[in-house]
This record gives sequence, structure tokens and C-alpha cells, in this order.
Amino acid sequence: MAELATLARPYAEALFQVASSRGDAGHTGAELDALAAVAADEQLRLFADNPKTRFEQVRDVIGAAMQQPLSGAVGNLLQAVLENGRLVVLPEIAVQYRA
Repeated sequence: MAELATLARPYAEALFQVASSRGDAGHTGAELDALAAVAADEQLRLFADNPKTRFEQVRDVIGAAMQQPLSGAVGNLLQAVLENGRLVVLPEIAVQYRA
């Protein structure tokens, strides 16, 4: 889907630049892949899309599902994605990051 790729590209590029500057592109990519797998869950998306659900609640659910703390860069990415209502884009961000 071209629209998702267009939305995902700036997020992926920014994350890659940060991770590369820290010499941590591989670990960040693995963390992003795990986050994307969680974000691909349809029930999570329904929960996130509910207008009564705050993005902090979604972040907490994702954090619990990840079973490990997110690094600063990936945590910041998740925050930005959730604040902008773009959870659906996370799997494509991982694809763009790898590209």
C-alpha cells in the first residue's frame, strides 16, 4: 500500500539516522521488528482506534506486550506514532527501516 509507505518513510529514516549515529542500527532494527509485530495485532489496533482510549493506555499495553523496556529511540518513535494516530503504520516503518 503506497500510502502507508509514504507515511512510514519519514519515521523510518529518522529512526535509522539516530540509530546509525549511535552505531546501534542492528539492535534498533530488531527492537523495531518486535514492536511492529505487536502493533500488527488487530485487537490492539481496535483498542487504539477507540476514541475513548488515550495514547498513554495504548503505550502501556504495548509496553506490557513487549516484555522489555524500549530503548530511547524506539520509545520516542512509538510515542510520536501514537500521538499522531499512526499505529497502523508501525509494521511498514519496520519494512522501510530495513530497506
